[in-house]
Amino acid sequence: MSVLVLAIVLALVALLVALVVVLIVVLSRRSPAPPAPAAPHDPFAPEQSVAGDPRALKAGDMVEYLGTRYFVRGSLRLREGGFTWSEHLLDADTIEGQKVWLSVEEDPDLEVVYWTEYEIGDLRPGAKTITVEGVEYRRDEHGTADYTSEGTTGVGNVGRVEYVDYEGPGGRYLSFEQYGGGQWEAGLGERVPAGTMTIYPGS
Repeated sequence: MSVLVLAIVLALVALLVALVVVLIVVLSRRSPAPPAPAAPHDPFAPEQSVAGDPRALKAGDMVEYLGTRYFVRGSLRLREGGFTWSEHLLDADTIEGQKVWLSVEEDPDLEVVYWTEYEIGDLRPGAKTITVEGVEYRRDEHGTADYTSEGTTGVGNVGRVEYVDYEGPGGRYLSFEQYGGGQWEAGLGERVPAGTMTIYPGS
């Protein structure tokens, strides 16, 4: 091999080595890719153990909401056709005997509503809109559901309930219920914001 050819080969090898070194330096100085954004999640999903799962609520569990703790005294499991939901009676000793309920349903998103008993007086369901304490509610649903009762609820073990639901602004609700053809009862509800309620299973 001639000296000229050898020199050319050595020059090409040196150039190739230099290119590899430059490539390694450039790649090592590149900033790492930013982490992928966290996938959205349901704060009430069963795996979110900090808040607990309202879909699993039952008599004996404890609920903490807006700084107050309540025990679940009993639960109603309701079914209308293929649709099911639950209503839970909370221990309301700190609210001067006023009944407090928590409803849990998926339609299709999970919705948890905190209900307080409302003195119905002469008020009855039927109108398209009803104004209560300055808030206007619009009629949303009307139906009849079968229920089973667990723990202490104040109604029979099984039966039927007629309901008329009204929806107001800002996640507020008005609901009428009539168990077994008895007297109408009413409640005012407020949607529970995600992350504001903690559930402690009783067992």
